[in-house]
Amino acid sequence: MDEILVLAEHREGELRDITFEMLSKARSLGKDAGKSVTALLLGAGVGDYAEALKSHADEVLVLDHGNLKAFNAAVYQQVLSEVLKSREPSLVMIGHTAFGVDLAPGLAVTLELPFASDCIDLAYEGDDLKATRQIYEGKVNATVSFADAPTVLVTFRPSACPVEDAEASAGKVTELDVAVPEEPAMRQFLEYVEAAVGEVDITKADVVVSIGRGLREEENLPMIEELAEALGGVVACSRPCVDAGWLPKDRQVGSSGKTVKPKLYLAIGISGQFQHLSGMKAADTIVAVNKDPKAPIFSEADYGIVGDLMKVVPALKEKIAELRA
Repeated sequence: MDEILVLAEHREGELRDITFEMLSKARSLGKDAGKSVTALLLGAGVGDYAEALKSHADEVLVLDHGNLKAFNAAVYQQVLSEVLKSREPSLVMIGHTAFGVDLAPGLAVTLELPFASDCIDLAYEGDDLKATRQIYEGKVNATVSFADAPTVLVTFRPSACPVEDAEASAGKVTELDVAVPEEPAMRQFLEYVEAAVGEVDITKADVVVSIGRGLREEENLPMIEELAEALGGVVACSRPCVDAGWLPKDRQVGSSGKTVKPKLYLAIGISGQFQHLSGMKAADTIVAVNKDPKAPIFSEADYGIVGDLMKVVPALKEKIAELRA
């Protein structure tokens, strides 16, 4: 079937950003390849979500059932198997999140689907789908193809695609009639435990000043804190700074930390490995300061300053104070 099916992800009363990112990529693919875009929404009491999704897809399939109130990969897998068997979409997209990593591999094995995980891009070359994945710790982008099959499955990395504006015309909403099993005794949802938020929630900040190992030593941290204060922002960091004990884990940005989408992201002394980029590339404006002109961070930055941060940061702070005066 000439259909791209996107599995909507929601948690604790909110549709996750990855849902709209995948729908944006699906719409782009669909325009080029002549395929429709369908959002699949599973859950309990999810009518409001369907309203939010229908301007991003040609059709929203809704299965509202009490057994889907909490995410359980075992239950989702059985439901998805029935939906995919009946519709045979050409492409199925699931977020490369804790939700998707738990669900997608087993689904691929059960239905014997060609599968690529953690994709950062997708494109059609004629009728053939190509997926881009990163290998060798993000040093190389690899383009992979799929075995010939009616349906292929991918997980898509969060923040790999910007969210496009919603379409003016809304898609239709269709209620599904699919049997939903109860949770198996060996795997049941108990409770959702929210990670503790520290004294600063970097995910809510409009301005984030983030540091990397280029800061050299913890004694230089007050200089960064003063710059963040001057900008009305918060201080965050890459993983090496957490490993060194300079800042707590809740300040870490990246694939093993938090994802931030501030209006301004100032990356100071951060080389820009893909693990870090995945957590901040969706910022509105990215400014990078690094003495290495070949640092990967500059490939994502809107503005770049090549220089010693020990000289650049005081100059920035002085200029900001001058402008505010």
